Amino acid sequence: MQASGAGKRDELLLRTPCDVEEQDDLRLERIHDEVDAGFDALRDIDDGVSIFGSARVKEDHRWYGLCRETARCLSEHGFTVITGGGPGLMEAANRGAADAGGLSVGLNIELPMEQHTNPYVNRSLHFHYFFARKLMFVRYARAFVIMPGGFGTLDEMFESLTLIQTHRIKHFPTILVDSEHWKPLLEWIDNELEDDGLIGPGDKQLLVTADTPDEVCRHVLRASARQKQMSASP
Repeated sequence: MQASGAGKRDELLLRTPCDVEEQDDLRLERIHDEVDAGFDALRDIDDGVSIFGSARVKEDHRWYGLCRETARCLSEHGFTVITGGGPGLMEAANRGAADAGGLSVGLNIELPMEQHTNPYVNRSLHFHYFFARKLMFVRYARAFVIMPGGFGTLDEMFESLTLIQTHRIKHFPTILVDSEHWKPLLEWIDNELEDDGLIGPGDKQLLVTADTPDEVCRHVLRASARQKQMSASP
């Protein structure tokens, strides 16, 4: 086994630049194919909302019900629900959209621990590259709804904040659901980032909190109206 492993390492070290260039070409081709497939599959979506949250939350947890009802409310207002397509709160969101008879999209990702698409997705895409998947979450959404979650959820939240802060996207609400859960993070942003001048005075206002499905829907509806008004302006 050791000899085999050493041989593999030697093979990697001895690769010629041509080998690396060929791999890069194949990688670029795969990236292009993923982005192209995403655009083709989602181009008819105008009013999407991307909902993020933990894959670990079980059906009997209150967050599951809250997420499901939030997605149902959004679907009833004509929004397409977009999630990572997995279990937990992603499933809850897709399930809520299905309850309302709405379009329920799952953008799944290849992971070392295989993640199966939940049964409530009625339009599913699979990605190898995270950034191609992230592009779809932003490109086809009018808002991000952030349920409690781990590193992946936080990654999506901070990426959206960066895009808004740098004016890559405008009038794009990032809504933290369950204000008590997010309170320590918001205090940390106040005490460690804003007070030390690491972010601008108004940057924390890019985050809004909500505790009920109706609150989330109101935030999204207001933002969607502003976005459409801007698009209609000459």
